[in-house]
Amino acid sequence: MKIASLDAWEILDSRGRPTVAVEATLENGVTAQAQVPSGASTGTHEALELRDGDPKRYRGKGTRKAAAHVRELIAPAVRGMDAGDQAAVDRRMIELGKSTMGANAILGVSCAVARAAALARGAPLWKHLAAGRTARLPVPMVNIFSGGLHAGGNVEFQDFLALPNGLPSYSEALHAVVLIHAAAREAAERRGYRMTGVADEGGWGPPLPSNQAALELLTEAIERAGYKPGEQVSIAIDAAASHFHREGGRYELKSEGRVLSAGGMIELLEQWCMRFPVLSIEDGLFEDDWDGWRELTARLGAKTQLIGDDFFTTNPARVRRGIDERAANAVLVKMNQIGTLTETFEVVDMARAAGWRAVISARSGETEDSFLADLATAAGAGQIKVGSITRSERLAKYNRLLEIEARAGLEYGWR
Repeated sequence: MKIASLDAWEILDSRGRPTVAVEATLENGVTAQAQVPSGASTGTHEALELRDGDPKRYRGKGTRKAAAHVRELIAPAVRGMDAGDQAAVDRRMIELGKSTMGANAILGVSCAVARAAALARGAPLWKHLAAGRTARLPVPMVNIFSGGLHAGGNVEFQDFLALPNGLPSYSEALHAVVLIHAAAREAAERRGYRMTGVADEGGWGPPLPSNQAALELLTEAIERAGYKPGEQVSIAIDAAASHFHREGGRYELKSEGRVLSAGGMIELLEQWCMRFPVLSIEDGLFEDDWDGWRELTARLGAKTQLIGDDFFTTNPARVRRGIDERAANAVLVKMNQIGTLTETFEVVDMARAAGWRAVISARSGETEDSFLADLATAAGAGQIKVGSITRSERLAKYNRLLEIEARAGLEYGWR
């Protein structure tokens, strides 16, 4: 299963912005492609996403350089390597330098090579990726209402999601979310909100008067869809707090005309957990406020999943520090934040060993590639965050999970 050649080219993601597609060809003639996601809400500690910088093309966001690096620099370096030895291939690319090659170039190769190796083995991608781990179908964490960078800043908190944690199968959980998504629109329209479009990840983005209004509407939508809030379906919040954090440790909620300290943010989140069926909070504080995260975890961690996204950026060193300092109790895993599958699984395995949860996540700029569904299943992490149940780049992942459920007979749910 030796690598014979690599090709790469520029494509567009779900927001109409450039990203990279890679094709790996093995010596036995097997070929496979992978398409690389791209984020809008990016942490400062993420691996470099290489862009061309030419203002005449895509306002500087082109990816021809990254594609050229795959063809001209990475391909010669990995040619002849065993595609089945993912760790060795990824190590070789890391040696070339993420800041030089671009993490988007490296990740495309990492995923394309893995898919080619699975095809050569005649194995489903999830089974090949699992590599001895116990595969498991994940609970979907699904975007219903959006704000922040995903919806033009109508409110500050980025996403309000349905988390069907009390249903017995993936297909039943997905069915519940579809009903809740429809009920959410009905609830919002009944209150007079204009529902004229959707946000980056397919969720509703109405002009709400406050962040709490989204929680009120989502709780109502769960009930209107016929489910019990907190028992069958809970709420997850992605605050993405770094994006409304200001100097001096202030959190500016412009839509509500108020400013909170870190302590005020923690108190607000604590109140919401008591008033609404909130089970999970992502990036509730600024990405470098380690003192605040420790306090947040001490206050809410016993009952609430506290996820680090911008806080950890799928970086093993930052996750290790979080575990050691008891800052958060879960990690959002985005493979393009770190750049290779090997490092992605290192973070998942580290979280599991510490008794933490891991949530496998898509990005705001996605493609029709369903790789993430297989990754989430292989990791056995028990949760996946893809976006809403609209738009083909999201549905490709949800539908792939339906296929895996129908064919593989795997256990479902988080531990």
